Order: sequence, then structure tokens, then C-alpha cells
Amino acid sequence: MGEVGRQVRRAAGAAEDAGDSRGLRLAARVGYAASGLLHLMIGVIALRVAGGGSGSADQSGAVAQLAASPGGAVLLWVCFLGAVALAVFLLSEALVGARRLDGKERAQHLLKHVGQAVVYGAIGATFGASALGGGSDSSATSQTWSARLMAHPAGTVLLYLVGAGIAVAGIWFVHRGVTRGFLKHFGDLPPGRAGKAVTWLGTVGYAAKGVALAVLGGIVVLATARHDPEDSSGLDGALKTLAAQPYGMWLLGAVAVGLICYGVFMVVRARYQRM
Repeated sequence: MGEVGRQVRRAAGAAEDAGDSRGLRLAARVGYAASGLLHLMIGVIALRVAGGGSGSADQSGAVAQLAASPGGAVLLWVCFLGAVALAVFLLSEALVGARRLDGKERAQHLLKHVGQAVVYGAIGATFGASALGGGSDSSATSQTWSARLMAHPAGTVLLYLVGAGIAVAGIWFVHRGVTRGFLKHFGDLPPGRAGKAVTWLGTVGYAAKGVALAVLGGIVVLATARHDPEDSSGLDGALKTLAAQPYGMWLLGAVAVGLICYGVFMVVRARYQRM
């Protein structure tokens, strides 16, 4: 245990040094902007679908749109590096914070920061795969993994848990937006109307993303109950399921505008996030 403890303390010390790096912090801010750009594009595609157009309103569709834009290849690499830097920064925060906390608070801190690091790491992987000329269809990938998991009883249970977890995350996002809890992570907001606009963007954006995640989680649970992996088609499928409901195009349009707001908010967050 003594050797393990020394290794853990050494890792935590290295993580603290990394977290204090000005270069890493600046790169991590780019990661927030990369996430914002991704959500902005998903919202634009969803708005196009709400207007009767076509497109994949998910990460793969958004990254494909960015790749096709002028300077897209450079943009993808910048977003990749930023998202990876943010993931590394969050991992360093997880280790450093864990040394200062005990018991339940330590577990919550680790779960929160490691979970966020995984999310931004996955975003970085999406950008990186596309920058290398690869990439994948998010809906097809979701269906493939759902089919594999549904083939086993334990996998079915896992899918139920994943769907419930996504739905709970959606509710958390809505609550975060309505209560404006996201503001506690900010330093000084810009004064006057600019600050109010940032708050409004965050409120609407968090709520819209929460609705999208809640619908997605419900679809995963329903697809698992029906034992039909084709129904589990990721975020794109969730948004298009929303569009198929009564007044669905209006609902989808509202969520799409909200996702655009969330994207703009995340770009602003890159500047004002307390780090």
C-alpha cells in the first residue's frame, strides 16, 4: 500500500503541475469553444430538418459539415487538440481536487470531473477521426452497439441503465438552465446587456439540450424494451422522433434554436469560464 500511495501522490503532483500550466489552460478553453461549435452545427442541421430539409443532426453530421467548410481540415485539428486538452485539464482537476476532499465529496468530485473528461475526450476523438479522413455515422454506430448489447441479458440491463442515465442527465441540464446554476463556474461576466445575453443563452441552451437528452434517453429505454436496436439511432433519431410528434416540427425548431443558443454560450464560456 505504501508504494501504491506514493505512486498516487506522484500522479496527483504531476496532474497539479499540468493543471497549473498556462498553455494547457489556454488550450482547454479552446475545447469549450470546440464543443460550442459542435452544438451550434447540430442546432443548424436540426433547424434545417424542422424546415423540411435533410441532414444528420448529431456529432457525425455536424463534424462533416465543418469538414466541408473553407479551412475545415485546420478547424478540425484545432478542435481536436482543444477538446483533448480540456479532457486532460479536467482529469488533472479530478486528481488534484480528490486530494483535498474526503468521503462522499471526493467521490462526487471524481465522478463529475472524470465524467466530463470522458465526454470531451469523445468529442475530441470525433474531431480527430474526421481530421484523419475517417469518421463514422453516429446513428449506425449506436444501432450496432445496441444490437450487440441486446444479444445478452447483461447487455440489455446495461442499455436500460444507459438510457435512464441519459434521461437523468437531460433533467439535470434542464434544472441547470432554469436555476442558472451554470453561472457559478464563471468569472466576471461582461457588464450590462452583454452579461444578460450570456445568461439568457445559457438558460435557453441548457434547457434545450436537456430536452434533447431526455428524449434520447427515453428512446434508448423504449428500444431496449422492444428489443429493436434500429429504434436506438442516437441524437439524430431522437430529434427526428420529436419532429414526428403532433406539432413536432415546431418542437424540433424550438429545440434546434435552443441548441444553437447552447453552442454560442459554450463559445462565450471559453472566454469567461473560471479555470
